[in-house]
Amino acid sequence: MSIRKGLSFSHMGFFVKDIQAMADFYSGVLDFTITDRGHLDTPNGRVELVFTSRDPDHHHQLVLASGRPDHIDFNVINQISLTADSLETLQEFHARLLKAPVTEILPVTHGNALSIYFRDPEGNRIEIYVDTPWYVSQPARVPMPIELPAAELMAWAERHARGLPGFRPRSEWRAEMAQRMGITG
Repeated sequence: MSIRKGLSFSHMGFFVKDIQAMADFYSGVLDFTITDRGHLDTPNGRVELVFTSRDPDHHHQLVLASGRPDHIDFNVINQISLTADSLETLQEFHARLLKAPVTEILPVTHGNALSIYFRDPEGNRIEIYVDTPWYVSQPARVPMPIELPAAELMAWAERHARGLPGFRPRSEWRAEMAQRMGITG
């Protein structure tokens, strides 16, 4: 598969209030491995950093940094999204999240993906999702019955997606995007 040359997304970092609680959450609930941790002196003071990854080829994918203020008027993180390797994995994480220190658990279909949204212990919105083999115009978001067996859930999602604007195979959408991005092959 060809990708656009020049840049690719690598990792992100964000400030947290309780770095140990957040490290425990991301390692314990979402299975990130803590790859390193330490302190760094910055112009704004000493910051504790926890580096985490789910991929042995990447030293870090998420970096937690101490120093988030106790009171902020607006969380600038819209969402952190993670791709599940299968619908069954998505369903397993849903069951795990029901027992975790999270809020606002919302399973939805976007037509082109099946997602679970939730808030981590400090209120950051997380999405875990799987792509579907089709595309629909965005935005689209409808609650989904995640408790269905995987095959039934996928059939339900396809029936729903077929009624949405722009429904077509993902491969057609991808070919159009590759052309718009100047990617050949």
